[in-house]
Amino acid sequence: MCRLAGVSRAGYYRHWQASQPAREETAVRDEVQRLSLEHRFYGYRRITALLRQSGWAVNHKRVQRLRQTDNLLCITGRTFRPPTTDSRHRFSVYPNLARKMMPTGANQLWVADITYVRLAEGFVYLAVILDAWSRRVVGWALADHLKADLALAALDMALAARAIAPG
Repeated sequence: MCRLAGVSRAGYYRHWQASQPAREETAVRDEVQRLSLEHRFYGYRRITALLRQSGWAVNHKRVQRLRQTDNLLCITGRTFRPPTTDSRHRFSVYPNLARKMMPTGANQLWVADITYVRLAEGFVYLAVILDAWSRRVVGWALADHLKADLALAALDMALAARAIAPG
């Protein structure tokens, strides 16, 4: 075979031994990729521990280098808080009139709030209108945006539910 290829036997075996570490590196890289995709929140230390449990003789620095070259960095669990209030504006701030009121019956004072609800695939905004006297929800709306339509939909539901007379 070596004679047909035009190489010496020593050269063939030298090349074969040099390619052996590359094969082992490829096998380790495949296993690191598989484990990194299977455990997305694991860092290089945990991946190294999993590899060692599986029988691979690897160093944590090698696993870290492989993950960096393949761009397999773990997902960090940073908390994301969507904006609900823009307090840095130049408009005048009006006083909270509801703080001084003490309602004696239903439908005298409604209070509203907008918050967000975290879901598996993101979050949605929830606008709620409460009756301050009975502390019951009189209207609500749910949307994936924070526009005026959200608050108006909650107000429309409250007005329809309580049948408020105009004035």
